[in-house]
Amino acid sequence: MASNAPALDWAWSTTPATTAALVAGGAYSVATVGAATGLPASYALLVSGVGAAAQAGADLYQRRPAGHTAARCAAWLATGGWTAVTLAGHTALTWSATGWWAAGTAAGMTLARGLVRAEQSARTERASRRLQKWANDQAKEWHERLHRLFRLTEHEVEGVKPWTGDVGYTVRVRMPSDTPELPADAIRKLAVDLRLPKGGGIQIVDGEVYGELHIRVTAKDVLAETIDFPDDLSATSIYQRMQIGLLTDGEPADFPLADVCALEIGQTGSGKSNLINVTNAQLLRTVDAVVWHLDVTGAGISLPWLRSWAIDGTSDVPLIDWTADTVEEAHIMLDVAIAAINTRKAAYQDLMHEANDDKIPVSPEVPAIILVVDEIAELPYEILAKLDSVVDTGRAARVRTVISGLRATQDVITAAMKKQSRVRIGMRVSDPEELHHLFPTGSGRLDPRAAAHKGSGFLSAPDEDDVDSQPGSFKCFRIKPRVINTIAPQLAERRPAVDAVTLETEPGRYYASRWGRILPRLYKTKKLSPTTHPYTDMDILRPPLDAATGLPVTTSGKPRKTTDPITPATGSESAPPRPRFGSDALASLLATPAADTGQRAGADESQVIRAEFGRVVQQAGVPADRPNPVPQLLADAHNAVVAAGGRMHTADLAEPLGMDSLVLGTELGKLLREVGIERPGKGTVRAGTDGESKSGYTAETLAAAIRAYTTRNGQ
Repeated sequence: MASNAPALDWAWSTTPATTAALVAGGAYSVATVGAATGLPASYALLVSGVGAAAQAGADLYQRRPAGHTAARCAAWLATGGWTAVTLAGHTALTWSATGWWAAGTAAGMTLARGLVRAEQSARTERASRRLQKWANDQAKEWHERLHRLFRLTEHEVEGVKPWTGDVGYTVRVRMPSDTPELPADAIRKLAVDLRLPKGGGIQIVDGEVYGELHIRVTAKDVLAETIDFPDDLSATSIYQRMQIGLLTDGEPADFPLADVCALEIGQTGSGKSNLINVTNAQLLRTVDAVVWHLDVTGAGISLPWLRSWAIDGTSDVPLIDWTADTVEEAHIMLDVAIAAINTRKAAYQDLMHEANDDKIPVSPEVPAIILVVDEIAELPYEILAKLDSVVDTGRAARVRTVISGLRATQDVITAAMKKQSRVRIGMRVSDPEELHHLFPTGSGRLDPRAAAHKGSGFLSAPDEDDVDSQPGSFKCFRIKPRVINTIAPQLAERRPAVDAVTLETEPGRYYASRWGRILPRLYKTKKLSPTTHPYTDMDILRPPLDAATGLPVTTSGKPRKTTDPITPATGSESAPPRPRFGSDALASLLATPAADTGQRAGADESQVIRAEFGRVVQQAGVPADRPNPVPQLLADAHNAVVAAGGRMHTADLAEPLGMDSLVLGTELGKLLREVGIERPGKGTVRAGTDGESKSGYTAETLAAAIRAYTTRNGQ
């Protein structure tokens, strides 16, 4: 853990003027003390002579002008001469000697400052002349190169600008009117003609006016280097741009987030998880934004940031204000976010009026809410629909999203997420078509090989003028778990609290006990730190569950505590419901429960199904003259998957059903295809203690198939 104790700074930066003053002060001290102790005057002359010789050698090594060298040597000799005269006459403390010393000191300080400024100006002019000569030579070569390779005749190379760190340069070209673009193979031809080393590359982007092209030449592979997360942990604001790495020209790779959403895509092993952690770190540096996480595959993006609070106890507050680790918790979180969007717009009208803005001005008292979502492909349709609502409507209320997924395809990214996410980050991919889908503007020139190293990718974001930039290669900072654990206590000190307006909404009542619901799932066998007690020592509220879908209902109904049992309905008090369709059809289906012995329930029993987050816990039969529309295998599989936590591998599901896994997969596949239900993520789910991704089923998929069978049969 890093120490916050103040440290002494022994560094001493001096200017030429202060250096001259120090030398003069030393001479006066020697003259005063030496006169009292009988120091020979010749010693002062000896020291000044050695100093002048050393100064001449240093100036010769640094190639300073001869006149400057003579002036500095004369200053050394003048100082030595004054000291020698003062020692010989024992007159250091007289007005005459002090006056000459003061005049010499002032002259020396003025001379030192003037010489340094003159030398700096001379160096700047020499560097400028060298740079201008280099740029002129490069411009001439590029003019000939473009003519030779592409037969251009009326083009003009308007300038060549080098990058920071000598990693490359940019060529600005004004194209002729009849040839506004370079051919499609221009990048390859230019790279070959320049004989760029491995890791170098060419990027062609549009200039600030039509007909102007910027050819960016990377001569050094910045993307191949590992760039550690910066040590700077100073407080920032959500209004500032967040830096996640370096561009190929050595400039910051950053983006805004106060007014826009972000989309981060990367295949397994590309460094996407590291990118999310870097994004988390930069978000947590802010003093006016709270961070919520939505990751139903085990809250992997949250655990490194919760450790200092939940396990180590080095942080008093959780850095991640809320983590949705299950679909049920995700529904609660998104309901609170949507309610906050609707309420904030009206509640903070006075603040918006004072700021003369149509968006809420954020502050530590009214912080922005940033939802960081991972594994988007694992989320059911109902969650995606709520996320789309947040993306579409949350801008004015300062509720924004950072959504990440493994693939940039239409079946993973919804239309709203793509349209509203002006910040787009594509980490290393193997299929260029995914880059084309993520970056439609200018994507025809993107080559995955331009970001082939782990941790590198492409970034497109609004610039300082709010103009969307062309996607460019960048290298993400590297942040490791131990670094996270070290910086977490420092970042925890500046975390703001969610505003009261958000918590006073109807779904907001479930916010306070969120960690009481979440921590027992995340840390089953580990002992929690005492710092978690203020967040868990309270009544744990859970929303009531919809009888048909098993999903939490946060906007109406009485909350239930964790210890409240689910009371089954009695046949004498429940009236048969009317037939319903769509997602509500599950309330009137299924003839027998999974544990039924084969006997059909009587016609006088209730048709109501009691469900606990998708699991049927009490159901009745159907009339004898109406067959059950849902195949028994589908109902049994649904109950088994829900009992296992909502997702299950096919091999694990086959065991409780008493079937061979291959046969089970074949039969369930037929049942799903019959009603047009497809499994998300190509049928793979993360389940089991190790969270391995293998072929399997989710409770939501099976429930959707059950509803489809019921709707098809008109029940």
